[in-house]
Amino acid sequence: MNPIEKKKLKAQAHPLKPVVMIGQSGLTPAVLKEINVALDAHELIKVKIRAERDERTVISEQICTETQAELVQSVGQVAVIYRKNPKK
Repeated sequence: MNPIEKKKLKAQAHPLKPVVMIGQSGLTPAVLKEINVALDAHELIKVKIRAERDERTVISEQICTETQAELVQSVGQVAVIYRKNPKK
């Protein structure tokens, strides 16, 4: 993804609310399934990750690798994730 596309996605994500929240249980298979469903429906989502800074980075990367998505932006506890839906 080039910087211009990333900038557009950041602008589109700004008004969005987090769709999935990851709590103290961490990244469970059920949470990953919900993220996949949300990505299929919306393509661009926000995920709120309640964990320490280092853990948030690891969880964000794990979400992206397991869902074949891309991390657009990570600010504080919120990560913006994008995956193109070929059906749209």
